[in-house]
Amino acid sequence: MSDFTVSIDAWTNGAAIPARFAFGTLDDSESFALSDNHSPAIRWANAPAGTQSFAIITHDPDVPSVADDVNQEGRVVPADLPRVDFYHWLVANIPSDQRALSEGAASQGVTAKGKPVGDVGYGTVGANTYTHWFAGDADMGGTYGGYDGPCPPWNDARVHRYHFTVYALSVPTLELAEGFDGPALLAAMKGHVLASARHSGTYTLNSALR
Repeated sequence: MSDFTVSIDAWTNGAAIPARFAFGTLDDSESFALSDNHSPAIRWANAPAGTQSFAIITHDPDVPSVADDVNQEGRVVPADLPRVDFYHWLVANIPSDQRALSEGAASQGVTAKGKPVGDVGYGTVGANTYTHWFAGDADMGGTYGGYDGPCPPWNDARVHRYHFTVYALSVPTLELAEGFDGPALLAAMKGHVLASARHSGTYTLNSALR
């Protein structure tokens, strides 16, 4: 059994994520608004012997598999609709002597058209799924590197879960294409994971569920 742990002090594991770490929120009139979109401070400890690097994956497993009803007036995304993964933060090649990232290290606001991918000093970041979500949008379309937080459909009958997982790896670097996505990072880590741990939270923009 591994003693590897991951901690985020901004909310209790499994509790609601504060809006400052989200991409979207509700304003005083319960209308959608862009939020602060800060990446949370995260730390990890007790990595196993032989750890040569770390990786971070933040994902939401509750994203609707069909977008027909998403954010449509007079409609509801049913809770029992099949769901898929949405990746919010992908970081590889974090040095083995690093044990934390401070709040805002990967995002300090919503950046239209996205943030850079590649080497960012504390590791190599991939393209999160907002890259696909905003594809073709004249105002927002682009490659979204780094962290971009929760923004579930405001008419979704399901509260979304967000898992912040840190992996301790047996190799110093992973071979990844520029702008890699979540499945590519998971594939590259296969066979190299010594331990993993996660800190989770929930978020909803459905005012009836808040």
